[in-house]
Amino acid sequence: MTAERSEPQLHRLTTPHTAAVVGIVFAVLFATSIVLIRQAIPADPFGTTEWLDAGRSRLTVALMLAQFACIAFLWFIGALRHRLGDLEDQFFSTVFVGSGLLFLALILVTMASAGGLLLADQAEAVPAQESAAFAHALILQISNVYSIRMAAVFMISLATIWLRTGLMPRWLVLPTYLLALVLLFAVTEALWLTLVFPAWVVVISVFLLTHARQAFPPRRVFRPRT
Repeated sequence: MTAERSEPQLHRLTTPHTAAVVGIVFAVLFATSIVLIRQAIPADPFGTTEWLDAGRSRLTVALMLAQFACIAFLWFIGALRHRLGDLEDQFFSTVFVGSGLLFLALILVTMASAGGLLLADQAEAVPAQESAAFAHALILQISNVYSIRMAAVFMISLATIWLRTGLMPRWLVLPTYLLALVLLFAVTEALWLTLVFPAWVVVISVFLLTHARQAFPPRRVFRPRT
C-alpha cells in the first residue's frame, strides 16, 4: 500500500502584531534627519556656501537616517493598509497609497539633491555660486512645501477612510483632519510644522500597538482548493 499523501497546509501571510512599530521608527529617524538638515542648511539659499563645510557631518548623518526612515515608512503604509482589510475602497486606497509613495519620492529627491551638493563641493566641482544656490533652494522647496503637502493628502485620505469605516475612533480622526489642513494651507516654514507629520505617525502607531489584537487578526490556516 502506498502511504496516503497528506495535503500541504499553507499559511496565509498576516501582519505581525508589532508591525506598527515601524511607524515609530520612521518618526524618530525622519524627525532627527529633518532637525539635522535644518541645523546644517541656512534659511537663505542665496548666501555664501560656507555652510557646506560647517554642516557636512550633520548632513551626512541626516542623509543616512532618511534612507532607513523611508524604508520604515513603506512598512508603515503596509501596516495601515492591512488594518483596512476587506473594507478597503479602491478610490480612497489609491489616494492613500499614492500620496504616501509621492511623499517618499519627494523625500528621497530632497536627500539626493543634498547628497549631490555635498559630493560636488567635496570634489570642488560646484561651477558657480548660482548652481549651489539653486540646489539649496530646491532642497528647501521640496522639503518645506511639496513633501508637506503630500503628507497632508496622506492624512486626509486616511482620516476619510477611518471616518467612513469606523476603524479609528473620532478622537483620532478629527485631529487628523485638523493637522492635515494646517499642513496643506500653512505658508510658514517653521520647523515645528515639518515635525507635525512624524508626531502624528507616532500617535497612530501607539494606538495600533495598544490595540494590536483588534488591528491585526490572528493567523488563519489556508487550505488550497482541490
